[in-house]
Amino acid sequence: MDVFDTGNIRNVVVAGHGSVGKTTLTEAALFVTGRTTRMGRVEEQNTVSDYDEDEHNRKFSINLSVVPVERDGRKINLIDTPGYADFVSEVICACEAADMALVVVDAQSGPEVGTDRVWNIIERLNLPRMIFINRMDRESADFEGTLLTMQERWGPTVVPLQLPIGSADTFNGVVDLLHMTAYTGDDGHEGPVPDDVVERARSLRASLIESIVETDDTLMEKYFADEELTEDELRRVLHLGLDHGLIIPVVCGAAARQIGVRQCLRNIAGSGPSPAERDAIEVDGVSLEAKDDGPTVVRVFKTAADPYVGRLSYLKVVSGTLTPDMHLWNANRSTEERMGTLAVPIGKDQEPISILHAGDIGVVTKLSDTITGDTLGSKDNPLTLPPIVFPAPVYSMAVQPVSKAAVDKLGPSLQRLLEEDPGLRLERNPDTHETILQGLGDAHLDVTVERLRRKFNVDVELQLPRVPYRETIGKNATADYTHKKQTGGHGQYARVAIEVNPLPRGSGLQFNQRVVGGSVPKEFIPAVEKGVMETAREGILCGAELTDCEIVLFDGKHHPVDSNEMSFKLAAAQALREAVQSANGTLLEPVVTIKVTTPEDHAGDVVSDLNTKRARIHGILPSGNLSVVEAEVPLAEVQRYSSDLRSITQGRGSFEMTFDHYGEVPQHLAAKVIEEHRAEVQHA
Repeated sequence: MDVFDTGNIRNVVVAGHGSVGKTTLTEAALFVTGRTTRMGRVEEQNTVSDYDEDEHNRKFSINLSVVPVERDGRKINLIDTPGYADFVSEVICACEAADMALVVVDAQSGPEVGTDRVWNIIERLNLPRMIFINRMDRESADFEGTLLTMQERWGPTVVPLQLPIGSADTFNGVVDLLHMTAYTGDDGHEGPVPDDVVERARSLRASLIESIVETDDTLMEKYFADEELTEDELRRVLHLGLDHGLIIPVVCGAAARQIGVRQCLRNIAGSGPSPAERDAIEVDGVSLEAKDDGPTVVRVFKTAADPYVGRLSYLKVVSGTLTPDMHLWNANRSTEERMGTLAVPIGKDQEPISILHAGDIGVVTKLSDTITGDTLGSKDNPLTLPPIVFPAPVYSMAVQPVSKAAVDKLGPSLQRLLEEDPGLRLERNPDTHETILQGLGDAHLDVTVERLRRKFNVDVELQLPRVPYRETIGKNATADYTHKKQTGGHGQYARVAIEVNPLPRGSGLQFNQRVVGGSVPKEFIPAVEKGVMETAREGILCGAELTDCEIVLFDGKHHPVDSNEMSFKLAAAQALREAVQSANGTLLEPVVTIKVTTPEDHAGDVVSDLNTKRARIHGILPSGNLSVVEAEVPLAEVQRYSSDLRSITQGRGSFEMTFDHYGEVPQHLAAKVIEEHRAEVQHA
């Protein structure tokens, strides 16, 4: 591919709800610009941007994919992204590399939950945006209704730049309202505006011009003075308005038939912002602009683990230029990296390139320490760009290797996948001794398991994690136990008397002694403490750790010949078991604070569902057109809450969950947990 300078580069993230035609639009862009000679189709598993086996099996995008095309002498780096909620981390990575968003909306369904999700990300990153209403050739396609819904949701800055010619079976092209020119047929034949839409086109053009001139005082004066506005003036101000978020142009088409795709690319090339036109990034007092003569600063926005090539690092040149064999400093890891072969990514393929100018996107292989979000630059003046913010995981499963051979490979393989997917987390639960894999949903973890098997030949099973219960007592109690064993020669003898006292929540476990008269010699008291502490950690009722309890050694007895440390340790352990049983031993469970963000019309359903999960509702707070439900709920009740909430809110809800405290388990539920534990022990 040719080398392009900064002013002729457009970095565009293609985002939207799932299955609205984002990948098809990307494929159409490749085809109409001559990058491919045959348009790929998702159904035929031959698209450039969906190349992963998991994407072929599931028939939707899972990874972001960079696909550059050329239009009107400019390079447009299209970044195709998934629409499924579980893979929103890929959308965030893509938006971090983009200078503009192309939001794809279905002409039948209008903006959906996935549209809202990506819109919020785009707004947070302050990206200019354009909307492409796709599938105008489908039955029930409704351009006017979809446009009205978007204007009601996102305001009057949403203005049509095009008008469809026909709809559904009669859809045959688009009208460019700025130039009042029609483009018809699959090949985009240029011609006059058809008579049956000319009046509507004139009306929309007048509204478009009003929206454009409102963003520029000079043009507004000419407009009100009835002076002629040239197309160059309108295009220039449209470009500025789009760049500053003052105008959100709407175009339309049918990507599967390539209708409207050429005109969409033309508008991106002509009106979309180049990297140089975006606001400078302030880092450590340095203002970074997309200029070749600035300091070399590179952001890695995605890492992929290729089983043949190794680690692939997708990067954007924020400032300066990048060439092969450069040595750059990783400011996040304090290590030096050598750039190997520099390439332009085209789906799964890479084309070598001699230089990347400021603002361009490329890929390098085999960086040793660099991962997603890291900043590369000068060692003499290292700069660290703000971190990429990803959503916290909301779905956890315990990972269990299927075979012994997989045990040793599991850790390193999972670590490779964590580098590739920043939406994943991995932790070892010290209470249940399980390896917990956390992600954004069930599909997210299912794909991770499939990648483990395919890329690293590691087979694992996912299981619902065990709840890390605690055991405690409800009242004071004492126990007196004598351990006696005679086997000939020296025997074993120890008598231990202890009392247990409940402590306030969060106090943990305490051991004290008030032995008098030497009934338990000082040298055996550490053995008593070790016996009760080890038994407390192992648990008495259901194998969970004993907590919020004071254990006091107050009496005992020893034998001058048969007593030893082991005898006192065993006696102490059994005494503790008896004491806890007498002290109304019960279970504590982790209680989390949950914040559920949902559309107002689903708030009542969310509250009703939480009430069935033993939740304590703290309140419902308004947040724009959304409601935030705050509650405390036992962890055991919400381990699969991501699936429940998706069902309740039709995918429009989201939630955050943080540990709050341990609370007492109701007696009937505690009895069930204890019984299940006993059954597991007997079965083992």
